[in-house]
Amino acid sequence: MAQPKPTLLQQFNFPLPEQGQARLEQAFTIIRPWEAADADAAIQQHRDSITVLLSSALTSTPAELIDRLPNLRAICSVGVGYDSIDVLHAQGKGIQVSNTPDVLNDCVADMAWALILGTARNIAPADRYVRSSQWSMQNMFPLSNKVTGKKLGIVGLGRVGQAIAERAAGFKMQLRYHNRKARGDVPWEYAGSLLELASWADILVLATVGGAATRHLVDRPVLDALGPQGILVNIARGSVVDEAALALALQEGRLGAAGLDVFEAEPHVPDALKSLDNVLLQPHVASATVETRRDMFNLLVDNAIAFAQTGKVINLVPPLR
Repeated sequence: MAQPKPTLLQQFNFPLPEQGQARLEQAFTIIRPWEAADADAAIQQHRDSITVLLSSALTSTPAELIDRLPNLRAICSVGVGYDSIDVLHAQGKGIQVSNTPDVLNDCVADMAWALILGTARNIAPADRYVRSSQWSMQNMFPLSNKVTGKKLGIVGLGRVGQAIAERAAGFKMQLRYHNRKARGDVPWEYAGSLLELASWADILVLATVGGAATRHLVDRPVLDALGPQGILVNIARGSVVDEAALALALQEGRLGAAGLDVFEAEPHVPDALKSLDNVLLQPHVASATVETRRDMFNLLVDNAIAFAQTGKVINLVPPLR
């Protein structure tokens, strides 16, 4: 007699059918709360049988949910960041947590550069200028700023940060970075503090992790250090930036421009940011390409199936203690 399939709690729908859903169906009995009339009741009905949970940056997995599932043994998250999961609580209960690193590095780095170029060269305002038929010899579009040769500061030189840095060579940029500690395996100069890096840089890109440790890491002093000609680009987590301080700095001209793919309370974006022409806004889509999302979701499924078959996920998040 065939062994019964393990039960998996899937917290979100897969955007594309080829992203591993069929493989998931073969390996697990799947609970989809969003399809139930009462999502909470659906989870409660199967709480004792759920051993694997699928999570993401947009689907919170707090301690309360973890504690509701007494036989949960693995949380598999899609994406690099795992600040939406109470990882410490999960690890304290012996639950494995996995993510999907590496497969999204290039697309997120590409978006960082799209935001750098878009803000420096005023791409969005120029597009609106043309579409609104303002273009004339008497009403020329304002000058923008050069990118090649500028000083680029990167906060968080992990996989994505390094991919961003490597692209800077094509723009003949000087480059420095700030991490919790200096890396000995890269050629770029280390800045010992974020204020030091912001004071030096023309463009500051945030590629650090989210969570409590980095909340509002970029505050008014950092923004003032970056200065009225400076550009801030955030493809990390919205929580890394004090959004109120950012909006005020942009409004008052203490910061030149910002390119943002992430926000503190997504999908809410402050009206103060929406109203400014020196801000380029994106709806958290840095990794949202067909190719990368397919790879991310397939790796998510690989982690879940590996746990079901071997008791170990592939991309284990290391202990946070």
